[in-house]
Amino acid sequence: MEPLHLTLLQIPLAWHQAGTNRHYIQKILEDLDQESDVILLPEMFTTGFTMEVEHQSEDMEGPSIDWMNRMAQLKKCWIGGSLIIKEEGSYYNRFIMMSPDGIVGEYDKRHLFRMAKEHDYFMEGEEFVRLRLKGWNIVPMVCYDLRFPVWSRNRLDGEGRLAADLMLYVANWPARRQAHWDILLQARAIENQCYIAGVNRVGKDQNDIEYSGSSAIIDPKGQVLQHLVHQEGILRQVLDPEMMTTYREKFPAWKDADVFDLSI
Repeated sequence: MEPLHLTLLQIPLAWHQAGTNRHYIQKILEDLDQESDVILLPEMFTTGFTMEVEHQSEDMEGPSIDWMNRMAQLKKCWIGGSLIIKEEGSYYNRFIMMSPDGIVGEYDKRHLFRMAKEHDYFMEGEEFVRLRLKGWNIVPMVCYDLRFPVWSRNRLDGEGRLAADLMLYVANWPARRQAHWDILLQARAIENQCYIAGVNRVGKDQNDIEYSGSSAIIDPKGQVLQHLVHQEGILRQVLDPEMMTTYREKFPAWKDADVFDLSI
């Protein structure tokens, strides 16, 4: 494993204005002058968190997918975030991870936020996804997934190693529940003995919901390495694989984890 350069964009989102959001993010990316291996954008970064799926969705050949590919080529790195995808007549809150060579992973949000009736508009995901970059196992998640530790639980892969070295949570998490977000991000890091990165938007949406950001990067011991609240900004961190490996060897709690089958 090599050190991994991670960048999170904590930004406001224009309501139902995909072109405006892409242009805004592109300007930020063009001005970034530091190396990144992965750049992370918020949940539904093209629209804000909306149930207007019929008019705000795109397909997998749509302009936002093409834009992500061009941005990945521009920055020579992976770029990830979720957007509303229409596929075979159904809608998905889909996390796309894009590389300069094309899509390297897709994850459909498993836990749909019923308090906003998300489950009435979107199909839930069924697959736990693992991506590989520079020797790292990277697991994408979306917002409400954070509340469900069984789904987020680290597990052994087919090679006998932990499936997650880094979990990525993209979100539109309201400010009034910021404390939950902060605590759960640390909990996921501690229980899974892996790095956690959570990127959340800021600003207020068309439903008058306020978002405080509170994006964070947390190490496998639960130490907060980066944290930004109540303002737009960029979080950068170089993740140290040696620290994680040494900690897992000295405190191998993962070896005593319960074995379970997940019914879907």
